[in-house]
Amino acid sequence: MRSISRRDFLHDSAALAALLAEAAVLAGPLSAAEKAETKTTKKGDANDTLHVAMIGVNGQGSNDVRGYAGKHNCIVTTICDCDQAVVGRAMAAAEKAQGKAPKYEQDIRRVLDDKSIDIISIATPNHWHALAAIWGLQAGKHVYVQKPVSHNVSEGRRIVEAARRYNRICQTGTQSRSNPGMRDAIAYLHSGELGKVTLARGLCYKRRPSIGKVSGPQPIPSSINYDLWCGPAPNTPPMRKRLHYDWHWFWDYGNGDLGNQGIHEMDKARWGLAKNELPKSVLSLGGRFGYVDDGQTANTQICVFDYGDKELIFEVRGLPTSSPYPNKVMVGNVFYGTNGVLACPNYFSGVALTRDGEVIKKFTGNGDHYGNFIEAVRRGRHEDLNADILEGHLSSALCHLGNISYRLSTEQPFSKQTKAFGDDKEAYETLARMEDHLKENKLPLDSLSYRLGRKLTIDAKNECFVNDSEADRLLTREYREGFVVPKKI
Repeated sequence: MRSISRRDFLHDSAALAALLAEAAVLAGPLSAAEKAETKTTKKGDANDTLHVAMIGVNGQGSNDVRGYAGKHNCIVTTICDCDQAVVGRAMAAAEKAQGKAPKYEQDIRRVLDDKSIDIISIATPNHWHALAAIWGLQAGKHVYVQKPVSHNVSEGRRIVEAARRYNRICQTGTQSRSNPGMRDAIAYLHSGELGKVTLARGLCYKRRPSIGKVSGPQPIPSSINYDLWCGPAPNTPPMRKRLHYDWHWFWDYGNGDLGNQGIHEMDKARWGLAKNELPKSVLSLGGRFGYVDDGQTANTQICVFDYGDKELIFEVRGLPTSSPYPNKVMVGNVFYGTNGVLACPNYFSGVALTRDGEVIKKFTGNGDHYGNFIEAVRRGRHEDLNADILEGHLSSALCHLGNISYRLSTEQPFSKQTKAFGDDKEAYETLARMEDHLKENKLPLDSLSYRLGRKLTIDAKNECFVNDSEADRLLTREYREGFVVPKKI
């Protein structure tokens, strides 16, 4: 397995950063000739083999291998992960499916230098998603990027700009959009059969136990290039027992369960409401309840997004719970129309109900999200994608907006009746159910406080906040030299 020295790494990183900065700042609009060069003409025939590189394979990336290897006339030629110790499962899965083992690279830049690679499929930790996608698009690769597509709002918009500028296909890993059961359910909702839909609920009721507490920096395995793992994030020693996965609960790398499991339900909620822009305002509240550990993000959270004529309310519950909603949805969505309700308990099905709970119609069926991506690559049409990068950006941005409100919070006692929701009856009822949920988990609310986020007014057109410079600073982040997501593409 190939490894790189720190000296080589820093030298190459600085060189690549300089090149990308020069391209972003000085290139200006593409000429007609340049646009013609970037058109997707290579390997458009189904008989031509597409070469795929997997970027990050310790979690979902290992599963993603099965979406390409031996299918759609694709071959996984490269496995890339900065931790050499985690690649075995992905290597074995690729070889089993296609009869040929891929090669291994530790550094993503070596992959981008390989002109034989047509596609990169990204399943790194969240803080790497945008930079890997943008670098891939600039290198002429088509990109499949896992959810959330970004670590902050600004990054998502930059990926959209890069995909359009370099005329490459970029699919988001929200596979519900390719499942016939979910597509039919949302189409039924949009048809008006359930009347006017004014409220969507996204639910992430998923058990998240304590990650424990450490007394100091934890050792870094020798198998990992930790500087490369940190990438755009600060290079600080890990303050958690598990280096992998538990990064989800730290602001430098993850986005809590809003950006982990919740992004799927957030995306479907926005899809069902037929909203293709950011909301007018956001307000979030919650806390990390039930244990004291090293995690920073909320394990219990409510986010209220106001679109003016419609509302999206999202809930996260990480402690043991039951569901008070139709069809007992735990991880999924509920849409409320004037004539009925649509309950979707997973990625591929839904049931339309009357207001009295009688079944009207059922929807079910799985699809092939990777197949949709490959077909769009061969056709050279991002319009053919079921989950184009723009959809991924807008849904991921909702998660980030909710977290920004939460992070700009103040502590409030549960015994004090909040007036933060104005006259929003649905929001107050949601808060009351959250309080009941915490009581069921034996938490003493009379001596407990929660974090009440700032209500933020949003300029949807410019994707920023109105008259709130402190909140605007959280739309992006400080980047390390050599790993900068550009402000403009």
